[in-house]
Amino acid sequence: MRFVGVIPARYHSTRLAGKPLLNVAGKPLIQHVYENALRCRRLDDLIVATDHPRVFEAVKTFGGKAELTSSDLRSGTDRVAEVASRRKADVFVNIQGDEPCITPATIENVCTPFEGGDQVEIATARVRIQSLAEAQDPNVVKVVVDRAGNALYFSRSLIPYAGGEEAAYYKHLGIYAYRRQFLLQLAAMAESRLEKWERLEQLRFLENGFRIRVVEVMEDSIGVDTVEDLERVRLLLENTGKC
Repeated sequence: MRFVGVIPARYHSTRLAGKPLLNVAGKPLIQHVYENALRCRRLDDLIVATDHPRVFEAVKTFGGKAELTSSDLRSGTDRVAEVASRRKADVFVNIQGDEPCITPATIENVCTPFEGGDQVEIATARVRIQSLAEAQDPNVVKVVVDRAGNALYFSRSLIPYAGGEEAAYYKHLGIYAYRRQFLLQLAAMAESRLEKWERLEQLRFLENGFRIRVVEVMEDSIGVDTVEDLERVRLLLENTGKC
């Protein structure tokens, strides 16, 4: 089975201009993501999919692979789908371009369900939340699953409601793996009602009746969405060399 990792890297960000090229511990943000993903032995190929020549050239400069994609795409999934439309592979792994702390083990774990007996079409990851304050943060997306490990729902709200009992809360990590043909099908789907309300793309898949396999991983990741996130990652990488 052939796995291809794709890192969507949109140049224009509403909160952090030129985010993929921001300097973090002497390297562009996108380079940290690429180098971590490159250490995942399950991936047969790794490509940065970007809408901007500056990102394309930066990736080429540090020795990575990059492809230019349309600037009109609505999401990272669509950018991965464009790459998949012109490449042959069994599974494409969408690795977020703003998560420099993503680990090779997490990427590998998201690939694993496709090699079992189940006909998995989409897989993603979750990690246990360690504090109630983090669970209550609407910027942290939570997920609940059924006994087979398939997603029941994703929300920015606190789920599940514990009713006074102690509950385990899980953070959704923004990494996805898709079978190629299914990925091309997803890219053609219209935005769904729940997706609009929660501002969570994965609800489009659930609302259309598709199952998402969710694997539990041990390592958290940090998405760089704000100046505060950027400074947090910078301090970690500059002081310790790792997140």
